[in-house]
Amino acid sequence: MTSKNAVRDFWNEAACGESLLLPSRDTEGFAAQARARYLLEPYIPPFAEFSSSKGLDVLEIGVGLGADHESFARAGATLHGIDLTERAVELTGRRLALQGLRSNVQVADAEALPFADGSFDFVYSWGVIHHSPDTPAAAREILRVLKPGGRFRLMIYHRWSLVGAMLWLRYGLLKGRPFMTLAEVYATYLESPGTKAFTSAEAKRLFEAASDVSTRIELSHGDLLESGAGQRHRGPLLTVARRVWPRWLLRRACGNLGLFLLISGTK
Repeated sequence: MTSKNAVRDFWNEAACGESLLLPSRDTEGFAAQARARYLLEPYIPPFAEFSSSKGLDVLEIGVGLGADHESFARAGATLHGIDLTERAVELTGRRLALQGLRSNVQVADAEALPFADGSFDFVYSWGVIHHSPDTPAAAREILRVLKPGGRFRLMIYHRWSLVGAMLWLRYGLLKGRPFMTLAEVYATYLESPGTKAFTSAEAKRLFEAASDVSTRIELSHGDLLESGAGQRHRGPLLTVARRVWPRWLLRRACGNLGLFLLISGTK
């Protein structure tokens, strides 16, 4: 199992998307980052249901740069947030303070949440618990801290994705390692060490103790090569691919091969 310290060290170097999306750590910079985030990932606001969170006890696991956290705060949620890294907590705290918004944001571990059973009406997490060494433990913690009837919505990575295929092609097949598994590819070459990806069936099993569990798949900007994400993998092959990538065709024919696996359910 991957060391949690290795995961923490990776994200402490730069909170998720910081180097690509945050031009400055002031009001204008944070606003620009939010615009860029929701342009690249327009499915986040309707999925997170920010506007429906007023008066709810909300927990966000993995606050990152804080754009989603700010959206919950603006909507009037009674808000808590955690992140494994001091950097994300500091950036999100600064972001909220500049806007006069409030939340209890702290460094904490998704596998051992510092909250009592049944604390929250809604738990939200976008692209986080697949980095946790023990993702099933994080899923159990989400259900533990939800109130009976409380809802969760989160995104984890989908195994059968265009991103996975591209990484396997580059680091498996073209490196003379055609038998490299997708699990090895994600753990070694996609973001922090030990990153995992799941099938829809596996995602549902993570939350088998919940009810009304549903999943759907979204093509990410990584699948569509629409952003500078993946700078770790820059090179001439990727540069050419960005120019010729048939995005219109992929949107029409490969919607089930997206990297983002969205999960929702009720305790």
